Amino acid sequence: MSIRYTTKARRGMAAAAIAVGLALAVAGCGGDDEPKNEANGTASSASKGNGSNKDKKSEEPSETLAVLKGQEGLELTLNSAKRDSGGFLTVTGVLKNTSDDLVVLPPAMRGDETEIVKHDTSFGGATLVDSVGKKRYYVLRDTEGRPLTTIGLDDLAAGAHTSVFLQFPAPPSTTTEVNFQLPTFRPGTIKLSK
Repeated sequence: MSIRYTTKARRGMAAAAIAVGLALAVAGCGGDDEPKNEANGTASSASKGNGSNKDKKSEEPSETLAVLKGQEGLELTLNSAKRDSGGFLTVTGVLKNTSDDLVVLPPAMRGDETEIVKHDTSFGGATLVDSVGKKRYYVLRDTEGRPLTTIGLDDLAAGAHTSVFLQFPAPPSTTTEVNFQLPTFRPGTIKLSK
């Protein structure tokens, strides 16, 4: 009978030790989300300043490079095409539903490449055509084959709009404009930033 009692006691102590260990682990994972200023206990001004930068980025863009008409009242307004130092070109814009009905986004927008079709609805079928340099640029993909564009848009309600982005390899700096093409939309010419 003492062996049975000892075995039960050991199990209980092991369970208590595990519970204490888990409680300490959870407590150690917590903490302040913002660093505190030791002098007065307030959040540092550097972390507060980050919020105002987000507000500036979410403002409506003032420039329009092209407006592409799509099916069923869809309209894609391209606002910027900026090169970055890493050799990429990021195109941003706004997709709008100008109709009075809910519009399901056409699956053809994602293109027909096997790697892209495996992933969610996207703008993966978009291309840039440099007619002077005689080259076509496709949307970039990550290491798992997902296109570097806005993904997951299935439909847009009547009158709704959403911001979108697409990343391409940057054409040479001598290329100043390209033809933007997206399946089911009319193509449009856009000027590239330097």
